Amino acid sequence: MDTRLDQETALWLRWDKNPLTLESVKQLIAEGNKEELQKCFGARMEFGTAGLRAAMGPGISHMNDLTIIQTTQGFCRYLEKQFSDLKQRGVVISFDARAHPASGGSSKRFARLAATTFISQGIPVYLFSDITPTPFVPYTVSHLKLCAGIMITASHNPKQDNGYKVYWDNGAQIISPHDKGISEAIEENLEPWPQAWDDSIINSSPLLHDPKASINAFYFQGSVNRETKVKFVHTSVHGVGHDFVQSAFKAFDFAPPEAVPEQKDPDPEFPTVKYPNPEEGKGVLTLSFALADKTKAKIVLANDPDADRLAVAEKQDSGEWRVFSGNELGALLGWWLFTSWKEKNQDHSALKDTYMLSSTVSSKILRAIALKEGFHFEETLTGFKWMGNRAKQLIDQGKNVLFAFEEAIGYMCCPFVLDKDGVSAAVITAEYGYHITKASYFICHDQGTVKKLFENLRNYDGKNNYPKTCGKFEISGIRDLTTGYDDSQPDKKAVLPTSKRSQMITFTFANGGVATIRTSGTEPKIKYYSELCAPPGNSDPEQLKRELNELVSAIEEHFFQPQKYNLQPKGE
Repeated sequence: MDTRLDQETALWLRWDKNPLTLESVKQLIAEGNKEELQKCFGARMEFGTAGLRAAMGPGISHMNDLTIIQTTQGFCRYLEKQFSDLKQRGVVISFDARAHPASGGSSKRFARLAATTFISQGIPVYLFSDITPTPFVPYTVSHLKLCAGIMITASHNPKQDNGYKVYWDNGAQIISPHDKGISEAIEENLEPWPQAWDDSIINSSPLLHDPKASINAFYFQGSVNRETKVKFVHTSVHGVGHDFVQSAFKAFDFAPPEAVPEQKDPDPEFPTVKYPNPEEGKGVLTLSFALADKTKAKIVLANDPDADRLAVAEKQDSGEWRVFSGNELGALLGWWLFTSWKEKNQDHSALKDTYMLSSTVSSKILRAIALKEGFHFEETLTGFKWMGNRAKQLIDQGKNVLFAFEEAIGYMCCPFVLDKDGVSAAVITAEYGYHITKASYFICHDQGTVKKLFENLRNYDGKNNYPKTCGKFEISGIRDLTTGYDDSQPDKKAVLPTSKRSQMITFTFANGGVATIRTSGTEPKIKYYSELCAPPGNSDPEQLKRELNELVSAIEEHFFQPQKYNLQPKGE
């Protein structure tokens, strides 16, 4: 065994006090199982802007008691440097219902250990006593004016995964350079502090507060209220959403939705679904459709397990169920929120201070509505950390941010939650031209292959030449946010921030199509997003759909080349 691996395992044996993970490492050493040890100790989980996300299990590559302690110690020291009033303001911590009996890890256990770390340093902690949706953490940070928030969740990832999501004092997810600062602080604070393992110290501590009752009351107070007679079915896909969506409907004076009984209670095994991600479409919604057919409900609402995303399906006259894409729902919610706002604000001068945001890979339909109605529309990089931070900047300048969305079924309908929020979206759910979109992904576990695929696109016909066509489709513009190139700008430099750590290229086509190919920050996927926009009056949907399908096929064949790169297509 190499010496670095020896050193890492020796420290682990000294520091780990969880009998299950400690025993499994001892066993691997006794068996001389180098392959498994390499998987557990090969590399420490990388702390990025999304925090941490990995499988639960032993070793520095996984989520477990010791890595949670180490991460929180680093985060704590970093916050002490950044906030002189950390001991007055404190932090909020919450968790979902995930658990991994084999390693003794669970979201609740990790949240308690994180709370212990802060309290041992004299820092107040607002620890929710029970599971909550993810958006409650950024909301609590803003509402109680805290320095930071931590949510222990892996959202809709497979059941063995967990994550550690971090929010800054502005209520938005962290952005660079905080991730690098926290990462360095973790490396400097790996040895557990004296009280790190003794989570009983928090039970009687005056520094521990439970924000559950007060935050619940404030969160569901005052929202737009409309009469509705439509019947709904709701599923929380074995996650945390059930009680909270029921409360939200009551706050709006709506009859609560029928809950899918097999999926309404939290269950870390997710027994009824292959992937607990409503983005995967109809497979996750089978039980919801059956209940809706039985109760004659027309609409199905589905939250992902940590209730920060929302999928919606509607029963068509033909009896078929139609699952709305994130873009379609974004358009409907954006249009509806703007219409409601307009009814309350007859003064048109307020339009110049009104904004909507979406990520670069989401549909441009909000831009079309903004142009026609006269409010501002802005694009940000993919992910709610960028939209949340930009929304906060605008709000601080006295602007009104009505809505933000991304196509991955994330929506921010209320400016007091600066992150995607499936709970408020669940309840708020031809003049602008016709926009159709299609998004999918290929699975690729090999980073080398991913790099080759993107380098091929950057050197398509000769060195440093991007493609000029894709099959029969002519390319009219290229923006590469990995290298910072944008041929639509006079100096050929992209306006949006660029990052060498992730791959992302956007192609604009002469026929009005736009396609973006990018890597995922949290899953082994290469994703693509495509859209065709036709001006008002030229809207034959069937013809547009055919053209978009042809464009997508060309992109898959010429740019992805799945046979050459051995890519696995999205399974149904």
